[in-house]
Amino acid sequence: MGEGKPSELPTADEVHEHDLADPAYRAEYERTRFANDIAIRVLRYRTEHGLTQTEFGRRIGMRQPHVARLESGEHEPSPSTLVRLAAALGEDFIVEIKPGGARLRQSV
Repeated sequence: MGEGKPSELPTADEVHEHDLADPAYRAEYERTRFANDIAIRVLRYRTEHGLTQTEFGRRIGMRQPHVARLESGEHEPSPSTLVRLAAALGEDFIVEIKPGGARLRQSV
């Protein structure tokens, strides 16, 4: 992936697709995918609703540091945390567990 004019630069999705060809990158991506998917959904909901981490935490019965850990994508949430998040966000979480790890599927 070279440098060029802004109009010639690859998109984030193109860079990601390119990087997935690297086995080490792909392994780390798969290992952290579930936690990152949850982090993105929590952060998106919280910012779209203009909530601080503390305010969001109060809604779901968690302290701010726990919300920060969820949003970091570095910790996989427990099943009970997923239940609390689903209720707060008004969304279904469909979790697929396979030998390669857990994965969050989009609800239909």
